Amino acid sequence: MTAFLIVDDHPLFREALQSAIHRDYPDAVIEEAGSIDLAHEKLASGLDVDLALVDLSMPDTQGFDGLLRLRTAFPRLPLAVVSAMEDPRIVREALTYGIAGFIPKSSRREELGKAIGDIMAGLVYVPEGIEAAEPADQTRTDLVTKLKTLTPQQMRVLQMLRQGLLNKQIAYELGVGETTVKAHVSEILRKLGVYSRTQAVIEAGRIDFSEVLGEDAKA
Repeated sequence: MTAFLIVDDHPLFREALQSAIHRDYPDAVIEEAGSIDLAHEKLASGLDVDLALVDLSMPDTQGFDGLLRLRTAFPRLPLAVVSAMEDPRIVREALTYGIAGFIPKSSRREELGKAIGDIMAGLVYVPEGIEAAEPADQTRTDLVTKLKTLTPQQMRVLQMLRQGLLNKQIAYELGVGETTVKAHVSEILRKLGVYSRTQAVIEAGRIDFSEVLGEDAKA
């Protein structure tokens, strides 16, 4: 059975999305969350969905922070943005987070249904006139190569960064001092060629860690 999660703080729009989904997926199970916190809580508790539809403008987040939080905490979750912000620059920025599509809230119900159908079929949906170019194979290969330069401890730190842990939390988990964690983070940024923790998490989110660590990462 197909399952969806709608993350939006406006009940009327959640209802409109439900209507669009049920038009093509009449037996779909649809869960709702009025905040990023609630969505995170539901997913962390084991909620399994085929697609999450997330608004960028939520009361408990700013900019792309909420999207990044879900993207990094649940890297295998198919996720699409449904937003009233339709500036091409925002659309392109959202696409860099590895989302499955960007659906304008101004879309008619028929267009919403088509967009969701395209995404469920494995396509990347974007508003008309905006390119949705996927990363080149060479770019992906280069990123995997960079990740393989990380030491096992640095890889563990990066995985914890993807989970949203703070330096002091990472230090506690690894049984080391915060200064050691900071040193690891600095080396991670240098090796990946990025300038912030957020950029490192985004880059790492483009790759399944099993590609770097091998079969042991799936255990």
